[in-house]
Amino acid sequence: MSGLVNVLAIVAVVALVIVRQFRASRVDTDRRWWVLPVVLAVIALREPDLLDPHHHTTAAVMLGAELVVGLAMGAGWAWTTRMWVEPDGAVWSKSTKASVAVWIVGIGLRVGVFALGAMLGIHQDSSALMLALAATLLVRSGILVWRGQLLRPTPAHGTAYGEHVARSAWKERV
Repeated sequence: MSGLVNVLAIVAVVALVIVRQFRASRVDTDRRWWVLPVVLAVIALREPDLLDPHHHTTAAVMLGAELVVGLAMGAGWAWTTRMWVEPDGAVWSKSTKASVAVWIVGIGLRVGVFALGAMLGIHQDSSALMLALAATLLVRSGILVWRGQLLRPTPAHGTAYGEHVARSAWKERV
């Protein structure tokens, strides 16, 4: 893929994610939540210019920094997302104002990493940004699915009478 196609794909995914994150959405713990991040990672890893061939070690360190920022951003975004369980047992999530702060800080850090790379003369391809976005989405989705499984009502342990009665679920607030 060309750099322009990568940039367009990144912008489309980010726009979709930003629009969806501030609407309440059902967290389906049974579906394949990892598919989109894996597809993005595969596309990014297929690019031959992921690392600058003239500054191989420094480019690898910069890519590592980009991935760390992406992982931290995904975790921060997931932990600042409000989750609750409806009476029917469905788990829902919605991003909060703290999630906006995570996005702003994450984007600022990514701009800083890019600026540092530009100052060092490292050629940075959009595939590094796509790989970091994949890491962000993978971590966020994984944490939300895990939190959703923890929020689901579990059967109460007790005597034979009322043994199959589910405990009431609670709302989690951030």
